Amino acid sequence: KCTAIILAAGQGKRMGTKVQKQFLNLGGKPVLWYALYAFENSPVINDIILVTGADLVEYCQREIVEKYGFCKVCSVTAGGAERYHSVWKGLCAMEDKENRIVFIHDGARPFVDEAMIGRAYEEASASGACVIGMPVKDTIKIADENGYIASTPKRSLVWQIQTPQVFDAELIVSAYREVIEREQELLSQGVQITDDAMVVEEMGNHTVHMVPGDYTNIKITTPDDLDVAAQFMQKI
Repeated sequence: KCTAIILAAGQGKRMGTKVQKQFLNLGGKPVLWYALYAFENSPVINDIILVTGADLVEYCQREIVEKYGFCKVCSVTAGGAERYHSVWKGLCAMEDKENRIVFIHDGARPFVDEAMIGRAYEEASASGACVIGMPVKDTIKIADENGYIASTPKRSLVWQIQTPQVFDAELIVSAYREVIEREQELLSQGVQITDDAMVVEEMGNHTVHMVPGDYTNIKITTPDDLDVAAQFMQKI
């Protein structure tokens, strides 16, 4: 079985609007609608857990899930202070973790599609852990603390990471449990938990395979991203 955890708890401070980015209008519907629609209509996905702000649980249930008829959403759950807290809340909301694959997806990425979901499912079924992403187009530089170039990684080996990130349920739950239990220790060491693959790599000691996504699979974070998304909508 496959569960999709859709994260919609971000504050969206860089968007500069009173409305959180996942609820902004895109083509006549909230940004969040598109991600939910993709997973709702995927034959791979059995159920969906929507994680949002504690003050938005009732709103999402009423104005998103019920209004648009998302039948696969089995739970609308309050998230936490940081992204990894929200992922953990979503993982804890799963009733059954055996023989299950978990898709973790940012609700602010509206252009995920069935092809990406299918590719990720196949790889996660085989290897237990994969991440959607695309090779970078630009040369990447690694800078030191003073802003000077320290190294230039080989461009063909550098990927831009996207979501969904997909894992065997028991693997990702075990890795996240360790993060939560060791949170203060990790924070004191300056560890920044930026994505789910990092958690599995470090805590689960498990390799994560890259799976091609699409350059259109952008995360809407700034007003410019919303403009780009509107242009993509015209081509769909």
